[in-house]
Amino acid sequence: MNDYIIITDSSCDLPDSLVKELELTILPLAFIMDGKTYRNWPDNRDMSPDTFYNKEKEGLMATTNAVNVEEAAQAIKEAALQQGKDALVLAFSSGLSSTCGAFQIAAQELSEQYPQRKIYVVDTLCASLGQGMLVYQAAKLRRQGKTIEEVRDWAEENKLRQCHWFTVNDLFFLKKGGRVSAATAVVGTMLQIKPVLHVDDEGHLINVAKARGRKASLTALVDKVGELADDPASQTMFISNSDCLEDAQFVADEIKTRYGVKEIIINSIGPVIGAHTGPGCVALFFMGKHR
Repeated sequence: MNDYIIITDSSCDLPDSLVKELELTILPLAFIMDGKTYRNWPDNRDMSPDTFYNKEKEGLMATTNAVNVEEAAQAIKEAALQQGKDALVLAFSSGLSSTCGAFQIAAQELSEQYPQRKIYVVDTLCASLGQGMLVYQAAKLRRQGKTIEEVRDWAEENKLRQCHWFTVNDLFFLKKGGRVSAATAVVGTMLQIKPVLHVDDEGHLINVAKARGRKASLTALVDKVGELADDPASQTMFISNSDCLEDAQFVADEIKTRYGVKEIIINSIGPVIGAHTGPGCVALFFMGKHR
């Protein structure tokens, strides 16, 4: 009997409709903007991505807070343990946030309080819809009748096949987060140089290439499917974007045309990830032979 709950955090950027359809529990992460604290709910009840990115364009900056141990423990208890169910947590990359560490500590403490329950935490080493893609795949396996251990093991064995490739239109936000230097941001902006980045095997953001102009950077994302994807035509791929849906749709159309991909799920980058990317980010996620 597969009596367990899959829990993740809102940095997964999954659409609310999928969250409901797959019966997922999402712990909303917090962001602070203009002196107020908001939660990044999948249904955008506190603030929509459109509102968030409009505020960023007006010059307001956001900061983010990782989940603490108490919040993580409460989420696991309410969603699963108090209902007599086991818990499988698929957490935001430890290379980008301390959220996973909070879940791991909470799981250790709760295992002592609920010795009859199984509580597993997977460090996805993923972010945004890359994390969402792993959660989506895990939920599909659960529906197929896989046990909590089978799904946990699958996630551990396949998380480094979740390819993350993205580009941004404005280097300022990457400079703010320490991903590029101030000099690179200034020169890159003047010359219309767009970075092409990915998330590596340690779950960190890595700047790996440069493209001259926006269209070239978007095409570079599409090219990565041909280089790395494992049987692309059979996959469901994911694209997240921060207030640039037309660019995301361009990438999706190119992938469908070039590689025969039939299903691509597009969603907004939520405020927690968007605080670090700014508006104009397009991110592509697919299953590859490796990252």
